[in-house]
Amino acid sequence: MPKLNEPSGEIKAIHTRIDGVEKEIASLRREMMTKFEAVYSRFDAVDFRFEAVYSRFDTPEAKIPVREKMAEFKVRLAELEKKVTA
Repeated sequence: MPKLNEPSGEIKAIHTRIDGVEKEIASLRREMMTKFEAVYSRFDAVDFRFEAVYSRFDTPEAKIPVREKMAEFKVRLAELEKKVTA
């Protein structure tokens, strides 16, 4: 009978170690998730800033110079086409 008590004690010790490892893993998982959430919130902040910048470029006032440049390029292209075909 003493032999059965010894393995039983060893099994309990192993279970205790396993419980400790599981707690450590859970703690590390929580720590990692906290860090990932912090990084994700930083990306959200950067994304928000880019959205603000893009919205400025989408305003009509910002589009007018682009339209003027495109009109100039079209005129130049037409002039070049006339020179090439002449």
